[in-house]
Amino acid sequence: METKEDFLNGKVLLFNKDKEWTSFDLVNKTRNLIRKTFDIKKIKVGHAGTLDPLATGLMIVCSGKETKKIDQYQGQDKTYITTIKLGESTPSFDLETEVDNTAPTQQITLDLITKTINQSFIGEIEQVPPMFSAININGQRAYKLAREGKTVELKKRIITINEINILDFSLPLLTLEIKCSKGTYIRSLARDIGLALGSLGHLTELKRTQIGDYKLSDAITITEFETQITTNKSIEN
Repeated sequence: METKEDFLNGKVLLFNKDKEWTSFDLVNKTRNLIRKTFDIKKIKVGHAGTLDPLATGLMIVCSGKETKKIDQYQGQDKTYITTIKLGESTPSFDLETEVDNTAPTQQITLDLITKTINQSFIGEIEQVPPMFSAININGQRAYKLAREGKTVELKKRIITINEINILDFSLPLLTLEIKCSKGTYIRSLARDIGLALGSLGHLTELKRTQIGDYKLSDAITITEFETQITTNKSIEN
């Protein structure tokens, strides 16, 4: 049973983020629930790594003194399951924006995908982040500039892809499990894989299933969290 002191001293909360929620939405809702339930005027609450609004899955949210360790949690390797639609591109590399270009896919086979991934996308690779991202550019978020129609050249960064497993392939859809380092943009990976296959690609689904040793199977929804802490508070009273 969680108490007011538990949250103030520091809690690590595992959430299964809903689609359409921003990472800020989840943190803000969590903070407000804790404050309201336990009558706390001020408490630190933060997340250890964002998820795009259209993505779902595991988010680590810390409260109280545990927020000092956020960088430790954020720096751990992550696992995602994603579905890429080949033959089409969008400016955001996912479904946030409309398709802006198409390309042939008839040349793409399972053998070609396997060979391409093993040769070009395992180990340390260079990656250009998407413009539709939270990267700070001269005090502004890149996605805000992108939505205003402005383009800025983002610098390449070195990331590490530990493992890519092909879960399903039926043109034009390719579903992958990706185990990677901090700072990896799966949307950029979808774009780059599409281009490497002589076509295009963008995400249609993205779910984070693991951060370090923390697993999605141990996470709860924000609705379940609300029920949990309000029920515990009622029992405590």
